[in-house]
Amino acid sequence: MLSAIVAVTLLVPDVDAAEQAYQRTLSYQTVERGHVAPELAERWGAGALAGREFVVLQPQSREPVYLRFVETDAAATPPMKGLGWNATEILVEDPVLLEPKLAGTPFRVIGTPAPLEFNPKVVAMQALGPAGELLYFTRMPAGASKFGLGSATTFVDRVFIVVLGVHDIRRTLSFYNTTFGLPVTEPAPSRVDVLADAWGLPREQPFLLGIARLPERFLIEVDEYPQDAGTKAAAAGELPAGMAMVSFTVPSLDPFLAQFVAPPVTLDGVPYDGRRAGVLRGPSGEHIELIEATSAAAASASDDTR
Repeated sequence: MLSAIVAVTLLVPDVDAAEQAYQRTLSYQTVERGHVAPELAERWGAGALAGREFVVLQPQSREPVYLRFVETDAAATPPMKGLGWNATEILVEDPVLLEPKLAGTPFRVIGTPAPLEFNPKVVAMQALGPAGELLYFTRMPAGASKFGLGSATTFVDRVFIVVLGVHDIRRTLSFYNTTFGLPVTEPAPSRVDVLADAWGLPREQPFLLGIARLPERFLIEVDEYPQDAGTKAAAAGELPAGMAMVSFTVPSLDPFLAQFVAPPVTLDGVPYDGRRAGVLRGPSGEHIELIEATSAAAASASDDTR
């Protein structure tokens, strides 16, 4: 079972600009920067990314949930127009107070703060980041989530939901249920104003939404997109530009060995910390990185003490 979201990887044209924007506006902190190692690019099935500049950022709360920006020259498919990972949802203390702080920054509000249709206690705002990436900023009061998602402990906190755009929502939810053992909800119609706006549809237009639930604190939201949504743009040998990949922890990689795009290896640096990792593809082509929850060294040391 997927146990936690540990990183969202975004391919952007200017890594330094992204780093500075998230630091200055959202108080994220740099925890690692460098160039993508060839063995890491190979694990991603994206050998052309070897040597590209990257930076890893962490929220002010120090929660181990990271944003990783990797350099690309490729143009991204506009958010909500392509299949796969499309939006990163971040816990915040108050979207209403955050909105004016985004004025005059590289972040542009496209959906003003509003209560959620199905849970009015929850207030969310949508914005585009410095590279056009789609972000949801959400206030989750204590006790407001039936899924135990938690609340922000700093003004802008961690990623807690990732949004996946698909054509066949039931097939996708079945994949996450059977492949990873995640409980899923029955798809239900809901208003998604920013999605309707992206397609030039009336805001009353309903879209089917479903949820794949991680054990606690995290969700995958699955949105069914119009049939005209196509494959997200990716340069040869690269991940898709924009929101490219989501990394999750799992107890073991062994059940997934046959599905990885390249054999898993032990990796150093954030978020790997000496653990094995590999990447597989979901039904809409989304890149899913799996990282073992415990390193081989730690597991061996635990065995030696028994």
